Amino acid sequence: MIHGRALIPLVFALLYLGLNVLIYSALKKWFGQGRYWKFTKTLFWLSLVFVFFGIVQLMLRFQSPTIFPSPLSNWFIGFTFSLMIGEILFGIVLLFDRLIGLPFQIFNFINKSPTEKRETNNGRRKFVQTTSTIVAGLPFLSMIYGITFGKYNYQVRKIVLKFPDLPEAFNGFKIAQISDIHSGSFDDKEAVLKGVKMVNDQLADLIVFTGDLVNSRSKEIVPFLDVFSQLKAKHGVMSTKGNHDYGVYYDWPNRQAQIDDQVEMQNRHSELGFDLLNNENRTIEKNGEKINIVGVENWGLTPFPQVGDLDKALEGTENAPFTILLSHDPSHWDEVVLNHKRHIHLTLSGHTHGMQFGVDIPGLKWSPVQYKYPRWAGLYKEKNQCLYVNRGFGFIGFPGRVGIMPEISVFELQRG
Repeated sequence: MIHGRALIPLVFALLYLGLNVLIYSALKKWFGQGRYWKFTKTLFWLSLVFVFFGIVQLMLRFQSPTIFPSPLSNWFIGFTFSLMIGEILFGIVLLFDRLIGLPFQIFNFINKSPTEKRETNNGRRKFVQTTSTIVAGLPFLSMIYGITFGKYNYQVRKIVLKFPDLPEAFNGFKIAQISDIHSGSFDDKEAVLKGVKMVNDQLADLIVFTGDLVNSRSKEIVPFLDVFSQLKAKHGVMSTKGNHDYGVYYDWPNRQAQIDDQVEMQNRHSELGFDLLNNENRTIEKNGEKINIVGVENWGLTPFPQVGDLDKALEGTENAPFTILLSHDPSHWDEVVLNHKRHIHLTLSGHTHGMQFGVDIPGLKWSPVQYKYPRWAGLYKEKNQCLYVNRGFGFIGFPGRVGIMPEISVFELQRG
């Protein structure tokens, strides 16, 4: 019997192979009698070989995570993934043509002369060729651009937030947020350093990091300790953990090894100069007035860890009138924060990455991830509370970004 979790990749593999059978059939029909058939057939089989080895390499990487992958390895994985997506879209167009074209073929067979049938078929073939090429080609080229240039194309987003009960001393207070570093995916230290310098250039009063420092193990951050330790702000750097920071995606030899890694994770935050808030809080004071910075451990919907304890994190914060929460997963806001007895003015999250793929331009914001996470990128307001979901600083899985660029969020708090 096939386990339920194994059934999904099996079904996907069968669909993928089925679409490629359809593609091969169409290519042979289009080019089988021409001089380009041998070249076309070679490209077809090469693409399947590339995708196969790319999937194997990605699976091996998840089983034995790298510490500092080579740019070539990342690019190969990204290229093969882009190729697979292109093939799937190409096949879907062909399948759609087969399904909706059947009634028209029957009509043509019954009602048209041989000459008319030939002209109709030639026109339909050209239309399908053009449509399938565009539908598959544009995403493919976009993804190639994303793995080559997009993954380190850091964008600074500045957001002004007004609150009537913000203490006067904090009017104009600036907070810079980064999230989802995923250091085990980086292949260019200088590019990452560029992003860190961009954060420092914002001259924020406080820097916050909202989880996923690594992919699987705490040692992944070691090559970048000297990079992220350069983050500086007047009131320091405060951080929380994300779902990837608990070692749940690594096959540990025993439970004690995972526990030891969690101790090491705490130490790594200290080495970076990050004040890690594990269901804790800190108070920032200016001119005799105070605000709370509260940080919870990861709280996400199943299967993600739910170790965040907002009640515990809020203990001792009653004397400050304004509260900012650092919580990695935006699901926490809907499930717990919005209806909590304590009013949380601003929650800062990450986790979704905007799926590293989508459209994110003025007037149009879309990504497939929104069908799982309704709060997936940017600012949300409800019940006089604000949630901001950062699009992430790093990347994981697909080593690139298409349309959803890595983000540095800068908030200016204003009274009003």
